Amino acid sequence: MQGFIFGLKYLTREEIENKRILEVGSFDVNGSIRLLIETYKPAEYIGADIVAGPGVDVICDVTRLAEKFGEKSFDMVVATELLEHVKDWRRAIHNIKAVCVPNGVILITTRSPGFVYHGYPYDFWRYELQDMQWIFQDCRIENLESDPAKGVFIKCVKPADLRETDLISYALYSMVTATKIVKLEERNLYSWYFRARVLKQRFKEFLHKMIEKILGS
Repeated sequence: MQGFIFGLKYLTREEIENKRILEVGSFDVNGSIRLLIETYKPAEYIGADIVAGPGVDVICDVTRLAEKFGEKSFDMVVATELLEHVKDWRRAIHNIKAVCVPNGVILITTRSPGFVYHGYPYDFWRYELQDMQWIFQDCRIENLESDPAKGVFIKCVKPADLRETDLISYALYSMVTATKIVKLEERNLYSWYFRARVLKQRFKEFLHKMIEKILGS
């Protein structure tokens, strides 16, 4: 829903009409930006995600977009509430930039440290305003907003002469370790801290389903 609101504020008809649009992480869980964008009549709208479901046209991992679609394939690339769930966030960012045409639009919304753990199936990262400023310093940032309780939202334009920022040593806040880290190790996923966090969320989901079942009976 945050992606829809941010897109409503800053996306224009000229940026969408008769253009090729790719939405990454398009599985519709609680509302989609697709409805908004399709009102402006794009030439093509492709929703991609790692599993089939509502809003998904093509099954594809965000870290393999360029391999699947080819570089410079879309006039706009959208990812709402996706990046926090991608273990290899650097490769995801690289692929998003790669499939966007020169002077094309990239719109991303993701979660900040104040947002609770929510695994689908896992929840790895949190992004802050300064993170997006650094990650997309190689693009022209047009709109950048943050809300500690909800997330960080960015709209930028890929330059014709993109010189991609080196992100190899950049540290992000990880929900797995509760610290800023450069690289997430496999052993981190088996820590008692992270396992307890995952189990706590799954227990909450189980209780929620049971309550819904009881109230619906």
